[in-house]
Amino acid sequence: MLILNIVVLIKQVPGTDNVKLDPETGVMIRSGKDTIINPLDENALEEAIRIKNSHPNVKVTAVSMGPESAIKALKEAVAMGADAGVLISGRAFAGSDTIATAKALAATIKKLGPVDLVICGERATDGETGQTGAMIANYLDIPVQTYVSSVEIQQAGVVVKRTVEGGFERVEVPFPVLITVNKDINEPGFPTLAGKLRAKQVEITIWRPEELGLDKSELGLVGSPTRVVKVFSPKLARDTILHKADGTTGPVDELMKFLAAKEVL
Repeated sequence: MLILNIVVLIKQVPGTDNVKLDPETGVMIRSGKDTIINPLDENALEEAIRIKNSHPNVKVTAVSMGPESAIKALKEAVAMGADAGVLISGRAFAGSDTIATAKALAATIKKLGPVDLVICGERATDGETGQTGAMIANYLDIPVQTYVSSVEIQQAGVVVKRTVEGGFERVEVPFPVLITVNKDINEPGFPTLAGKLRAKQVEITIWRPEELGLDKSELGLVGSPTRVVKVFSPKLARDTILHKADGTTGPVDELMKFLAAKEVL
């Protein structure tokens, strides 16, 4: 009998119009109220729930890393159909780059283990790196398949369809495996009333760095080898030059002179 333990990684990100960076550290400010679940993580969650609804003996656990305000995102995941939610939170995690984040999430998955399938979005809208999923698989020492647009569950593993340059490829991978999904895999649904009522009753587990067996030197800004060296707002002004025809030359002639001066022609 197939028994699956699925972990879905979700991230709470600022709404597109509410992204703010700390000018001193270059770290994104995540304490704002206008936050959402990363859109591609919604696809990951929807796929996990689809698998759960199609097969018996499947447990789905949503995992997130962030401030305690991220409990809201995990509650939403439970309302969508996840069985449980786990938040790793603490000041030691603040400012983590993709490497430190991957270490922390990999330690969380190990603590939840044994896990058969890890699903996450291809990338997050606040960083757009697409690195974390593959790094987690590396720390877990399990296979990874990226840009997944279809998943078929088999007895011993999965068959995925990957979007690659020029088309698709089908890959069969044994459990345990981590996959990152793109938006073509499904259309995320909405929480049901029953799901919202259940989410109110479910207690989200919170783990601190010490509970994951991680040294604080591996986490946060201290444990992040990458740095944002400068944060600035781009200049949006345009320099407009008005050319008027003087009667001896037409507007096209003036335009051609201008382009020639700029060495465009």
